[in-house]
Amino acid sequence: MIKITNLSRIFRTLDLETAALSNINLTVSEGEFVAIMGPSGCGKSTLLSILGMLDSPSTGCFEFSGSNIASYNEKQLAQLRKASIGFVFQSFNLIDELTVYENVELPLQYQKISKNERKKRVEDILKRVGIDHRADHLPQQLSGGQQQRVAVARALVINPKLILADEPTGNLDSKNGDEVMAMLRELNKEGTTVIMVTHSEKEGNYADRLVRLLDGQIMLDKASQVTIPSDLPSEVA
Repeated sequence: MIKITNLSRIFRTLDLETAALSNINLTVSEGEFVAIMGPSGCGKSTLLSILGMLDSPSTGCFEFSGSNIASYNEKQLAQLRKASIGFVFQSFNLIDELTVYENVELPLQYQKISKNERKKRVEDILKRVGIDHRADHLPQQLSGGQQQRVAVARALVINPKLILADEPTGNLDSKNGDEVMAMLRELNKEGTTVIMVTHSEKEGNYADRLVRLLDGQIMLDKASQVTIPSDLPSEVA
């Protein structure tokens, strides 16, 4: 699904040049769950932004589903993003003035999908993540864990090939964090490719594979031993 070759990202100012990523080589196959880990400032968020087509590499090759997207213009990249990638952020990024239903429906309004089809998709995905009983509520009426479930539903409603998660439990307590991670793991088992940035070793253990960055370079790329806490509710774990 993803292949990046000799990829670098350089940030330049008048007086300074900083290599956020240096000569990265990485392949992610369809159906994998990959955790990108490392200390603050190591380049993991920059890498996730490039994988999400929100930023462009300074040098190197980025192939997505067999196509080299280096030559794509912003309109082409936006179309590919909207059709293929679901984003889950640490801060949820829900719109306060919209209900849960409306927040989840929003990505579909940018696609040529009928109102009836949008309704079916939103209802199905809210039920799938266990938040359908809150469809008419506003985000501020929900707990942090519930808000993140809405964010996951919004990412999934477009039927993405790939979910990119940036510190998805960073604003959650331990119990809600465990439930969100188990939900991502379950979605992956159903076939969705997941790439997650995290600094948490506990979260990293949910992934099949760990990629560790340091100073903009990959220092380790290995299979992970997946572990899910045994005290989670059975319908989550």
